[in-house]
Order: sequence, then C-alpha cells, then structure tokens
Amino acid sequence: MEKKIVIDMKEIRKSFYIGTENELEVLKGIDIKVYEGEFVAIVGASGSGKSTLMNIIGSLDRPTSGNYTLDNVDITAAKDNQLSAIRNQKIGFVFQTYNLIAKTNALKNVEMPMLYGKIPGKQRVERAKELLHTVGMGDRMKHLPEELSGGQKQRVAIARAMANDPAIILADEPTGALDSETGRMVMDLFHQLHKEQGKTIILITHSPELAEETERIITIKDGLIIGERKGSGKPC
Repeated sequence: MEKKIVIDMKEIRKSFYIGTENELEVLKGIDIKVYEGEFVAIVGASGSGKSTLMNIIGSLDRPTSGNYTLDNVDITAAKDNQLSAIRNQKIGFVFQTYNLIAKTNALKNVEMPMLYGKIPGKQRVERAKELLHTVGMGDRMKHLPEELSGGQKQRVAIARAMANDPAIILADEPTGALDSETGRMVMDLFHQLHKEQGKTIILITHSPELAEETERIITIKDGLIIGERKGSGKPC
C-alpha cells in the first residue's frame, strides 16, 4: 500500500524586501515530499534557509511563490483563519527556546493549545496530565518554567506540542540549548513518539549526528536542496 503524502512542496521560493534594492531571495525553488509516519531531518548550516523553510512548512509564513499542500489542504490559497486552525490541530511545534508562557505552570502550558481548540476544561486537564506523565514530567506539573531546567522545559514543550494529537511534529533545533545528555533524552522522546504513535516528525537541525538518527536526511544550502539520503532511523 502506497504511503500518503502529508507534505508536498513544489518550487517554493521566499523573498524578503520585495521591490527594494535590498530584495533577498532566501529559498530558491524547494521541492519536498514527506510521507505519513516518516521521521525526516532537514539539515543545513546557519543561513542556509532552513528556518525560513520551517516557517513555511509550519504555516507560520507564506511562500512568495510555489505550491504547498499540507494533508490535502492548499496552504498557498488558505485564508489566515484556516492557517490558524491548521497550526492548532495538525502541527505540534517544538522550538529551541521552548516558548513556554513564563508565569504559567507546566500543566497550564500544556493545556494552552487545547484551550484554543475549545476542548472542555476537565478533558484538557486530564489530557495535559497524561502527556506530562508520558514525557516524565508528572511530578513537575505545578512548577513554573523558571523552576525547571532546560531539559525539563523542553519536555513540557514536547507535551504541549502533542496536546491536540497532531499528525505532524515540527522540531526546530530542539536540542540546541541543551547539554548532550539532556539532548539525548529529548531525542529519545521523539523516537518514542515516532515508533509508538506513528507521528510524522520533521527535525530541523545543523547537527549531522542528530540528522543521522532520522530515516531520511535532506540537506539545504543557500536556499536550495543539494542532497538527500537515508539515515539510520535509530538513536545513536
């Protein structure tokens, strides 16, 4: 049985300062297909265009030109309210800087996407507790972000990314601010979500070692894809 394509990008270009003498084309014609249940790395050096590409994959920004279909929805033609719903329901975001709400405890942080998704209060709390236990943070759910280590914050962020049970997890340098041992713990969580729940995971990274743990490695340089190869698909 042929696998379903969940992300289909064709000739994606992105320019900034359009129409000025400083006009800058960051993405120069990107073609990517990602299949349901795949664990894919997009790897490149700083300035390669991978963060711009991540923003477009996550519907945080629109391409200047090209076609992008996400789970059979034409993203390039979608209205802003459609994109908001897609970000809330279909994609779980994990960022290098965690992006937790400062004066809100771990439990409430994980509840937040469900609040926007209009999930009833009791159901939200139960789901948030379950997710925090899944990521090993069940004993820290009442702690504020400032009371947590970097690794603990990232585990809360992963739980939050899973809140609405999205099909796709988009992780942007998720271990970038962590020491190697804590980073290993975070990567093991991604492997667990991929293997046990069949999540489609896209890992944006500059680390060849982390990329090697995924099933497919896409290399981007100067706004173009310059290579694609298989990874081991296993923790190093």
